[in-house]
Amino acid sequence: MFSELQRMDYSTLADEKVVLIFQAGDTDALDYLIQKYKNFVRAKSKPYFIVGAAKEDLYQEGMIGLFKAIRDYHDDKDCSFITFAEICIVRHVITAVKSATRQKHRPLNSYISLDKPIVDDEYAERTMLDVVDLLKEVSPEEILVSRETARAAREQTLSLLSNLEKQVLVLYVEGRSYQEIAEMIGKSTKTIDNALQRIKKKALAASSDKSWM
Repeated sequence: MFSELQRMDYSTLADEKVVLIFQAGDTDALDYLIQKYKNFVRAKSKPYFIVGAAKEDLYQEGMIGLFKAIRDYHDDKDCSFITFAEICIVRHVITAVKSATRQKHRPLNSYISLDKPIVDDEYAERTMLDVVDLLKEVSPEEILVSRETARAAREQTLSLLSNLEKQVLVLYVEGRSYQEIAEMIGKSTKTIDNALQRIKKKALAASSDKSWM
């Protein structure tokens, strides 16, 4: 367990040392590194773009890359932490761009019929065509407001999460199983399940709370 003095003195330590402190279980070290490198992430993600996506989306991808760098860095690597972090950040952003590009150019033989029910149920009545007609009635201004509201709700949700919940959420979004997440952060699968349940409740609370709007 680290003393309170050590927790407040990260700025006097090399980043490589702070990373090892986090990996040893001090989540305050993670917050320090994220705050220190967030502008670095923004600068590295700035040259890239995805058509139709906001710059903030790629920034978030870069932040995931930063988290992976903090999680995976070892002092036996032949490079400094900042060099390793840059590689992870840029690689994750480029992967997101390539993935979006592949989705954009998917072949037409993977089409979805507009007459197909939205819900895979023989009694379902609403089709994709119904949704398209409904969207025609929504103005561009309303769509923009909806996007901004969703982004604000996401930011509000993240502000409510504990350090453990943030770690679990990032790994869960990556597609990790409960067992994998538990092994990676040294917790039980029950702890992971409880954390995800709390995340869901906080997300619902953020979406229904209009005080942040």
